[in-house]
Amino acid sequence: MIDKSLTNKRRSQMTSEERLRLIQIGLYRKAKQDKTFRFYALYDKLSLGYMLKEAWKRVKQNKGAAGYDGVSIADVEKYGVDSYLSEIAAEVSQETYRPQPVLRVYIPKANGKLRPLGIPTVKDRVVQMCCKLVIEPIFEADFQDCSYGFRPKRSAKDAVTRVKEHVASGRLRQVYDADLSGFFDNIPHDKLMFLVEQRISDRRILKLIRMWLKAPVFEDNKLTKSKKGTPQGGVISPLLANIYLNLIDKAVSRPDGHFHRYGVRMIRYADDFILLAKKMPAHCIDYLHSMLERMELEVNEDKTRLVNVETEPFDFLGFTFRYDRDLFVKNKRYLNIIPRKKSAQTLRTKIKEYLNRNGHKNPIALTKGLNPILIGWMNYYSIPKVSYPQKEKRNLRWYMIDSLHRYYGRKSQRRSKLYRQNAFEVLTSKYGLVDPSKYSCAN
Repeated sequence: MIDKSLTNKRRSQMTSEERLRLIQIGLYRKAKQDKTFRFYALYDKLSLGYMLKEAWKRVKQNKGAAGYDGVSIADVEKYGVDSYLSEIAAEVSQETYRPQPVLRVYIPKANGKLRPLGIPTVKDRVVQMCCKLVIEPIFEADFQDCSYGFRPKRSAKDAVTRVKEHVASGRLRQVYDADLSGFFDNIPHDKLMFLVEQRISDRRILKLIRMWLKAPVFEDNKLTKSKKGTPQGGVISPLLANIYLNLIDKAVSRPDGHFHRYGVRMIRYADDFILLAKKMPAHCIDYLHSMLERMELEVNEDKTRLVNVETEPFDFLGFTFRYDRDLFVKNKRYLNIIPRKKSAQTLRTKIKEYLNRNGHKNPIALTKGLNPILIGWMNYYSIPKVSYPQKEKRNLRWYMIDSLHRYYGRKSQRRSKLYRQNAFEVLTSKYGLVDPSKYSCAN
């Protein structure tokens, strides 16, 4: 599977990322060539030094809070990364490694509800990342083109671009916008493992995945056994979710299948997906529901709907898709893709909370705190030649002007000189605060 022509000297000169990439290419090619091949010698790769270094680098990049044991990334760096990774390598190679409980936390959603997240310990995140890096290329060879979430070199922007291509073509006028209830918390372990075992026969890798799935959850000062689901927040969870939902992807994409013969297409990002068709056959939706029922997944009927895109807007991945009247050409309409109203409101809430938390910071510190919030949002919603967030950027500019004026005029604190000036203009011209109306995304 791996190029044998490479000399040991050449291998020693390669970076950890290059050596990892070499292994991944070999695994992907073998999986692509033989759709029935089951991989049996993978576990030993998890304790290789360069694999653990690469896994650590990616875990560190993702940041994240401390897990059940209270050990943070900063604590590991203080202890010594090399020693820490050597200890993990020893546990994995000796098969004494055991996952710790998953810490359950809740984060607010745009609708006011709470989303449960499971936070594994840093050690578990490193081992999960190692395992993901090894088995991901195997399953990548089986995944369908309609899937975009948590996959290498694919993004939400690619999914939105593909939706626009389908809708703007005029051939696909109806959209079935589906929502799954508590998807990550309801994946049945036995059915998921059956799918994993179609490609992996290494019993030690399978044992690892089962242990992660069954790791107890720590919440409200007590441990609860995990009987189904995979923690949303775990490193390997998105890959396992894609493996499970690939059943739906294959059913819809199969050229001789029930959906394809009626012109139904699918775009999926993790557990968010839509079906598109010229006219959506009712029996295709019924067939989808029956598949999901057999998979022990449930459709949220309150959030699932069938729309005609020419007369009704629909939301997908934080964007609103709708047809608007062209201001320059009479009787012409165009497909407008803009940030969803709730997404814009969520951004305003983040800005407000940041300003409320941070008193009277100096302009440099304030700019340093606000810019990542603004740039992250604008980068996501700016897709060249696809989305049109300019109006929302102008609205955001006015919101920033008003918010900063209020911030520097708080009665509970001594007013800054910036209160008597246009604080927004001063911060953008002198201190580098991003002006949303002038910002353009490079990627």
